[in-house]
Amino acid sequence: MRGAVLYAPGDVRVEDRPDPTIIEPTDAIIRLVATCVCGSDLWPYRGVEKRDEPAPMGHEYVGVVEEVGAQVATIRPGQFVVGSFFASDNTCEICRAGYQSSCVHRELMGLIGTQAELARVPLADGTLVATPEPPPADLVPSLLAASDVLGTGWFGAVAAEVGPGETAAVVGDSAVGLLAVLAAGRLGAERIIAMSRHEARRRLALEFGATDLVAERGDEGVARIKDMTGGLGAHSVIEAVGTQESMMQAIRATRPGGHVGYVGVAHGVTLPGEELFFSHVHLHGGPAPVRRFLPELIELICDRDIDPGKVFDLTLPLEQAAQGYEAMDERRAIKALLRP
Repeated sequence: MRGAVLYAPGDVRVEDRPDPTIIEPTDAIIRLVATCVCGSDLWPYRGVEKRDEPAPMGHEYVGVVEEVGAQVATIRPGQFVVGSFFASDNTCEICRAGYQSSCVHRELMGLIGTQAELARVPLADGTLVATPEPPPADLVPSLLAASDVLGTGWFGAVAAEVGPGETAAVVGDSAVGLLAVLAAGRLGAERIIAMSRHEARRRLALEFGATDLVAERGDEGVARIKDMTGGLGAHSVIEAVGTQESMMQAIRATRPGGHVGYVGVAHGVTLPGEELFFSHVHLHGGPAPVRRFLPELIELICDRDIDPGKVFDLTLPLEQAAQGYEAMDERRAIKALLRP
């Protein structure tokens, strides 16, 4: 099969890789219908996350089941399925509490690499969710978004305890940040402030339900949020970047007693204990337990209540994966969808 491999910063190649096979009786093999480049893939692409050897890339995926292991009971060949970036058994005590991305048996799909024609999915019964029927082609991008960025934005809003009648702010205008705006609207926020200075992303934020746009960053961004909320700050802030500046901007833009949901993959983030202590701000986040939300998100998408696939503004064949990385790295694209 063909698959994307990162050899060094800025060096993504699509090459022949071995076809996956059933290794454990709980595995499934799926043929990818669509995959994509994630903002978190840009960390190793830029050299921020070091890789010692060539690595397969990709952790977002939808496809059709081709083969299942002997112990797979609920997933069967021919089904169209959506999976999360962490494989999970969905039965352990941690999974049952709703934190499948910390499953005691979890496996990171990024180590398998789903920017490819085929993929082995461990723990198939717990990881994969089948759609009610094969979806029409126009729903595939939205179902792909559910595999990570929609589920991650949704978790950010849930972790920030976004609720009816309240003000939510979103730090970051990546696909995750934009879909956090959508999630905040679905969870009932009365006012949704999207922090972005890029025109195409600002337009999409408004389309997803943002009521206000703020271009300022850092301390200036915090001051704008405070000014817009009577000096108090937002009830809920979703941090969707993962840098020191974005985390502190999120914390400082939150009112005392408010909540920060952080879902940006943290790089070099340290928290000042004394400031945090006196802020009375709640922090919750981490790798999104996407599997928790998949059944609800798939239903919303199949019923056409939401259209998260709009975050894909560049579609390329898998063979041109490197161009997708370049476009996202240079912020010429919000998110690149790859067609195997």
